[in-house]
Amino acid sequence: MPAEGIPGLSVAGGWDVPPRLNMAAQALGGDPDRLAIIDLTGPARRDVTVAELAAMADALARRLLAEGVVTGDRVGVLLSQSPWCAAAHLAIWKIGAISVPLFKLFKHDALRSRVGDAGARLVLTDPEGAGLLGDLATPLMVEEAGIAGDPVPFADTGSEDPAVLIYTSGTTGSPKGALHAHRVLTGHLPGVFLSHDRLGQPGDCLWTPADWAWIGGLFDVLMPGLALGVPVVAARMEKFTPEGAAKIIAQASVRNVFFPPTALRMLKAADQGVPGLRSVASGGEPLGAEMLAWGRGAFGLEINEFYGQTECNMIATSCGADFPARPGCIGKPVPGHEIAVLDGAGQPTMEEGDVAVRRGSASMLLQYWNNPEETAKKVQGDWLITGDRGVWEGDYLRFVGREDDVITSAGYRIGPAEIEDCLMTHPDVATVGVVGKPDPLRTEIVKAYVVRKPGATATGTDLQAYVKERLASYSYPREIAFLDALPMTVTGKVIRKELKRRAAAEQEAEQ
Repeated sequence: MPAEGIPGLSVAGGWDVPPRLNMAAQALGGDPDRLAIIDLTGPARRDVTVAELAAMADALARRLLAEGVVTGDRVGVLLSQSPWCAAAHLAIWKIGAISVPLFKLFKHDALRSRVGDAGARLVLTDPEGAGLLGDLATPLMVEEAGIAGDPVPFADTGSEDPAVLIYTSGTTGSPKGALHAHRVLTGHLPGVFLSHDRLGQPGDCLWTPADWAWIGGLFDVLMPGLALGVPVVAARMEKFTPEGAAKIIAQASVRNVFFPPTALRMLKAADQGVPGLRSVASGGEPLGAEMLAWGRGAFGLEINEFYGQTECNMIATSCGADFPARPGCIGKPVPGHEIAVLDGAGQPTMEEGDVAVRRGSASMLLQYWNNPEETAKKVQGDWLITGDRGVWEGDYLRFVGREDDVITSAGYRIGPAEIEDCLMTHPDVATVGVVGKPDPLRTEIVKAYVVRKPGATATGTDLQAYVKERLASYSYPREIAFLDALPMTVTGKVIRKELKRRAAAEQEAEQ
């Protein structure tokens, strides 16, 4: 794809990243009177201009400075989609601190692992979030910050200075914190622009049901929309429904949507088309020919699939305005990002291999927070190893599967280790193995195979409730099976491949 006219790139096709860069200034640039956020979270629609959003961010920045926050400090943001959520991140970046997005569906243990690992003593939140935090950190109520006061100057940050710490699930140990620099927003602009058929056309308006605590909400929608001058819709859905989505799209005259694959499947199941959209983007797992064909009828356009992960996002995409989609493929490399498929020797190959991204991508993490060992595994030599398998079909990249054991369920990447660790704290559990079981709606569901202690009586419902109370509500095991023993290696590690085979066989038997 030619780089001409693509935001974030120079005319020559390289990254247009200045040495000194503050991401808040990048998001708040341009006409201060332009519409930034359409707020549908209250009883009536509220339109927030760039100037109003900047004033909200300044109010929070003054509060953080008064609390003694300095460059490099980590500050949590525990807020749902809202103008205050956007202002919180902007305030933190503006003063040179590091924001830590936190999800309202996290329970106490999940919040504790992230807040504790990040060393975030302060969290910008609301009364609901304060109740979730308990004594984990000091909550600062965003709507109590006040607005009046002089503008806070943007910190003189470099493009390589850390700005945001986003936690991602893995297969072993606790969730890892991907530390990103101020250049990360620039790194997302080309992919977001292309996945929405050249975002920024007259009348464009952007929305996603994905929470802004995730990289898919924060950097695939909210911040790129602000940086590109496209209004972003803030709306809350307790639970995604086709009817609710259609209502939000109509209320705000949305033209561009990022739908996670599960949302698309629910729309398809309800036979719910959405007229009037100019672009639909989706990422997380391949959609397949049937879903793409349905999208053409339901939306009257091509669904543009894109690919990336928290550590290096928006690196490949489809763009119906420029080239046709290819079922099973995740598009072509986004200009600025060099993708390769590597063989066992770490050399580029046209055969199936490991999908990797060359160092230099602006959306690539700096490192895993306080975890040099995992960083060294992830970034090897000139390449970031995604952990996914792929193969080239011409200049299209076909996704083959995941090398690791991360479970993809309803668009969420769920690490089995965190769920296993939680279940192991239950007094009735002797040992446990957690895997993804194939599911036609969610791609996979979380399934736990549990060995109970002698005489224990805990039921599957008991253990599900136990996990729900401690971790995110989307990551509890939807199915629990009790076994006499788990398949183990000679060193005592659960053989997840055996459990995966068992789960797949169960799913086939149920069909």
